[in-house]
Amino acid sequence: AVDGKALDTDEAVALLAAEGAAFDELLHIAGGVRDAGLREAGRPGVVTYSKKVFIPLTRLCRDRCHYCTFATVPHRLPAAYLDRDEVIAIAAAGAAQGCKEALFTLGDRPEERWPAAREWLEARGYHSTLEYVRACAIAVLEETGLLPHLNPGTMTPAELERLRPVAPSMGIMLETASERLCAMGMPHHGSPDKVPAVRLRTLEDAGRARIPFTTGILIGIGETRLERVESLLAIRRIHERYGHVQELIVQNFRAKPETKMARAPEPDLDELRWTIAVGRILFGPRMSVQAPPNLSPGVLPRIVAAGEGRRGLYDNLMKYVRVQMIMLAGFILTFVGAGVFEIADGVPLLPLQILWINFAIDVLLAVGLAVDGRPATGTASRRLHSASRSARAVSSLNQIVLNALTIVASGSHRAATSWLEVVRSSSSSAICPWGRG
Repeated sequence: AVDGKALDTDEAVALLAAEGAAFDELLHIAGGVRDAGLREAGRPGVVTYSKKVFIPLTRLCRDRCHYCTFATVPHRLPAAYLDRDEVIAIAAAGAAQGCKEALFTLGDRPEERWPAAREWLEARGYHSTLEYVRACAIAVLEETGLLPHLNPGTMTPAELERLRPVAPSMGIMLETASERLCAMGMPHHGSPDKVPAVRLRTLEDAGRARIPFTTGILIGIGETRLERVESLLAIRRIHERYGHVQELIVQNFRAKPETKMARAPEPDLDELRWTIAVGRILFGPRMSVQAPPNLSPGVLPRIVAAGEGRRGLYDNLMKYVRVQMIMLAGFILTFVGAGVFEIADGVPLLPLQILWINFAIDVLLAVGLAVDGRPATGTASRRLHSASRSARAVSSLNQIVLNALTIVASGSHRAATSWLEVVRSSSSSAICPWGRG
């Protein structure tokens, strides 16, 4: 993994016991893998996201997962499904807020369990939930311009092909490849769509159909670390064959009231970070790995660090803010200094002279920032890059280079003369490398 090579099954199993210093090293290695992918993509240190609006088309489902709060029963809903106008209204509101995608979420084939769902669909001329999903996806795309991302559960090859023209991407959470969790008393008992072979078949059929797909695992529902690794490897095998998995989700279980697992223990933060790191290492630098931040409030930097080495999102954000503040300060000092000079001397500065002022200020800032090794503090504390790779120093250096190139390109005799004057007067601490004509 340190060399950037994908791990085989035996090597992945060796990660199960990573604790203490080994756990820290695991996070560090995962961070290196991720950073390599970000550099390759041309966005080093940048965490991306897609603005989506959530459309819960129906909360009815034929499955009975013991931890789910999304699925409910008909008498608790005003209607079995959102009608078309409600769907468009939600999508339009999302588009107005800058969203790019419409995330359709729904239960698996509710019409096969609930008469209310069948009757609602039949009254509107639809034979199945998937047929209605398709109609709504077309309406959203045509009327709002949002791109539908569909999560309708398990599907046959024919159903996938039917939905493919109306959705740029789809998804299904594998959740787990463990058959054990479908046994009596386990969280997936009584849920036919949660049988691992069924979900893996949908994932594979999507690959054959060349549909960009999102998938992932759910941790903390009674599985072991070994079963998590086996689930990740099952996804990887299919992805290696078809190359269609665009995003890997690592979702942590949260105990919710009014569910059979309301009192079940939740996985701690280190378990989540361990799983994210293992997923990153197993899938390599090019895979997008996501952990829903809303399920772990207040610890986003530590979650990001599990796939980004020893730097958190907070560190990168604060570095960026400080860079922008420093560069803004440089421009302000430049023009304030130019104004003061003009008032005192009565002669306005030439544009090239103002450029020299900014050049000098940026040099001083870069020298100071390049040796700034102060770490971040608090919950976002992470090891920063070495001084030679300081993000702030690089930003200032880029500005210096830009200014220098502008000066050189101008071909000004005044610039060359001013530079010689600076060299001659350095012993007397002269600070103004420009001359009056």
